[in-house]
Amino acid sequence: MIAAYAIAVVVPAPGLQIRNISFGEITIYQQKTNISLLMVMLAILMFNAGLGLNVSHIKKYFEKKYILLIGLIANITIPIIYIFGVTVLMQFWYEPEEAQHILVGLALVAAMPIAGGSTAWAQNANGNLALSLGLVLFSTILSPIITPVTFNIFGEMASEEFEKVLQGLAVYGSGAFLGLWVVLPSLLGIVVRSIVAENRIVAGMPYLKFINSIVLLLLNYSNAAVSLPQAISDQDYDFLAITLIISGGLCLTLFAAGYGMSSLFKLDRTERVSLMFGLGMNNNGTGLVLASLALPSYPNIMVPIIFYNLIQHIAAGTVNEIMNKKVSG
Repeated sequence: MIAAYAIAVVVPAPGLQIRNISFGEITIYQQKTNISLLMVMLAILMFNAGLGLNVSHIKKYFEKKYILLIGLIANITIPIIYIFGVTVLMQFWYEPEEAQHILVGLALVAAMPIAGGSTAWAQNANGNLALSLGLVLFSTILSPIITPVTFNIFGEMASEEFEKVLQGLAVYGSGAFLGLWVVLPSLLGIVVRSIVAENRIVAGMPYLKFINSIVLLLLNYSNAAVSLPQAISDQDYDFLAITLIISGGLCLTLFAAGYGMSSLFKLDRTERVSLMFGLGMNNNGTGLVLASLALPSYPNIMVPIIFYNLIQHIAAGTVNEIMNKKVSG
């Protein structure tokens, strides 16, 4: 991931070209939608995420469904509270427009469903797979409803110009976009998982993970190619530093919230692990694609998403090491 960002700064041209690749148009509800490579890559990520979900595991968890509900509510409310606090503090930042870029970027992170990759991390750390799968599945299915509402909430925190930007995102990222490119591929993946023999799915998982890694790296590279070279050439290092700190703060807050909530509700270790990964890891691939398509004239808005994506994987790896050491110890 770090290498992808470094290459984007030094050799941005291929990343910019990726954004212009199109496979034609489709018409949905009398509206034409361009089928770009970015959208296809997002659909691949979501299909593979659905393919990795074994819904039969989730059924075992409904006797403790209140934990699933608490996790979904926390995934929405905690980022809103955190970003509101950041918005208040950033009123003292010397460059108001940069503060708004950070707000909108974090809004894109917070409004996205839980990352499908969180289930793999939870499984590696011996977490409760049913809870992890449930968090991913229901946050994804509900995203066409929750995401636009979340954008409108953040719009109330923004300046007049960026309130309109967030309202535009709420419209653009409504049922049509999220339904077609996020929910539908995920459901198709789940259907294929239920039809294909389990041993074939298991045998193919290493290849799916490799494809996911390549697609996610390409998405990050392409979007970093838009925003990072400009920030570096402008020598806007303070913007990059404050964005890294704030994005990291949100990620660590969500991981810590998962730990704290598990203690508050007296959850066992496996549930604690899954809640931490579920709250801390968001589907930033969707956020990057949405920002690329809807906000091409605001490249700095992508910076918080790019940083959050890097930090969440570092945080996940750290939590995984700590939790596995506790088990072995």
